[in-house]
Amino acid sequence: MRLPVTVKATKPSFLVTWIRYSSAASSPTVSLNPSGRLQQTLAGSVEVKGISLHSGKFSTVKLLPEIAGAGRFFEFRSRFIPASIEFAQESPLCTTLLKDELKIRTVEHLLSALEAKGVDNCRIQIESESSDDREVEVPIFDGSAKEWVDAIQGVGINVAQNLVGESVEKMVAHVNKPVYVCKNDSFVAAFPALETRITCGIDFPQVPAIGCQWFSWRPIHESSFAKDIASSRTFCVYEEVERMREAGLIKGGSLDNAIVCSTEHGWMNPPLRFDDEACRHKILDLIGDLSLVSRGGNGGLPVAHIIAFKAGHALHTDLARHLTFD
Repeated sequence: MRLPVTVKATKPSFLVTWIRYSSAASSPTVSLNPSGRLQQTLAGSVEVKGISLHSGKFSTVKLLPEIAGAGRFFEFRSRFIPASIEFAQESPLCTTLLKDELKIRTVEHLLSALEAKGVDNCRIQIESESSDDREVEVPIFDGSAKEWVDAIQGVGINVAQNLVGESVEKMVAHVNKPVYVCKNDSFVAAFPALETRITCGIDFPQVPAIGCQWFSWRPIHESSFAKDIASSRTFCVYEEVERMREAGLIKGGSLDNAIVCSTEHGWMNPPLRFDDEACRHKILDLIGDLSLVSRGGNGGLPVAHIIAFKAGHALHTDLARHLTFD
């Protein structure tokens, strides 16, 4: 559901000052509270294969059910890598998990879908096309999370049970006082709220077809993510493509898995799925990155009003580190 938002894109100096003042309270930044819902997992397994955006290699991903309390984690080369912020590594244009010298790249779209669809516990087996690779990348598909949502909905979701056959209530993180991270005029902030809401702004003054956009979203029903966010595709500026390829990125990128915008000629592969598709995709990324707060099937996207402006994966994951709970 799109909510009308009119915000002037200015430097967040007043906002940052207000957050600093409000954060002086002594209460913990984040508390873990009962959600009134039971932890969930997949009703069965599903396997998909596709090309990766940055490496250009093919990888195979199998999603499997897990017991309550297991949380979400990757299995690669017979090693387990939790989808947790403590293993997140800063990397260009994507979110990467690193453990035992093994890397899982571009995890954000898959984790966004799992988080938004309520798959709290999941084993994610992933294989690269080369048996000696020490890193692997999640497939990009069409640049959105639609394929992941379709796969999850196709197999279904069940209440998860622990080792003794009991269901477990899901605990969810609540933000109790404002917290923020920023760099220059980019920021991500989380404010106490009664419900989860995400407001995102982007600003590309050099690309008129994108320009300044704002979009605000909240998960008001089970299908909200699939309807409003999941199908929004990753985007890039055409004039930056060569520079990214010279940096060893987007080797698997094409007009089939991203929407590309030229500073002079506008969108090169229309039609857009939404007028503000680029801004919505930033929310998709943010949900995936903040899902790394989850532990043991609890947490994930917090109950808060999260506001982001000109932010990327590095700021997203930096905020996630500030939202961790004991």
